[in-house]
Amino acid sequence: MKIGIIGGTGFYQPGLLDNEKDEVLRTPYGDVNLKTGCYKGRQVVFLARHGVRHTVPPHLVNYRANIWALHSSGVTKVIATAAVGSLNEDMRPGDIVLVDQFIDFTKSRPQTFFEGGEAGVLHVDMTHPYCPELRSEIFQIASRNRIPVHRCGTYACTEGPRYETPAEVRMLRKLGGDVVGMTSVPEVVLAREAGLCYAALALITNYGAGISPHPLSHREVLDAMERAQEVLRRLIFSAVEQVREERHCSCASAADELGSLGRKTDQEE
Repeated sequence: MKIGIIGGTGFYQPGLLDNEKDEVLRTPYGDVNLKTGCYKGRQVVFLARHGVRHTVPPHLVNYRANIWALHSSGVTKVIATAAVGSLNEDMRPGDIVLVDQFIDFTKSRPQTFFEGGEAGVLHVDMTHPYCPELRSEIFQIASRNRIPVHRCGTYACTEGPRYETPAEVRMLRKLGGDVVGMTSVPEVVLAREAGLCYAALALITNYGAGISPHPLSHREVLDAMERAQEVLRRLIFSAVEQVREERHCSCASAADELGSLGRKTDQEE
């Protein structure tokens, strides 16, 4: 089993990997830089979503290339980190949320590998966008390690790169959003099309505009991520070590209607 780690804002290096190597993987959507290595006998593929120096803004992340690269590398389970703002006063800065649903407010991002023609059209089921089995395992691992984690939460995804207005934050709260960020969609959608088990650890770095008592800044986000690095790494690598290899969820068969992304990958090669 290979486990993929997608590092979001402030999480640019995996650390803790043995035999760490830099690799460049070519995909139909562009080249992707990966780090590969092992942790306690398990193979790990790490991808920095925004680049190692945070040079790619959220609306320009090559999500299709990233997920394709992880799938092509043999990854079956993905743990993604994300820096988010809170829309829910019960979810405070410094808390970690195991997201289970999303609301999509992105505007210009390709959201599928299947765009018609020979590729076909896939209407992928999103009843459980984030793998419930992997989420449950991570929650149990967090509990055993005494790491407080919110078991569920709805991620409102906006286009970015600007922060949301107080009016938008009020709207997102009324629609049921718990946290707000700029990257989970289409990443989670593409992971499901690729048959990957995908879980997102959303680290709350601040309250949303209008809830926060001061203006938002990227520096605030980076500082919060820096403070949480140790706990976040401990949870992620505990999960890498302890999650089961077998899969009993529906993630692997999400694209079976069209023969799965595996066949599409083979055709490209």
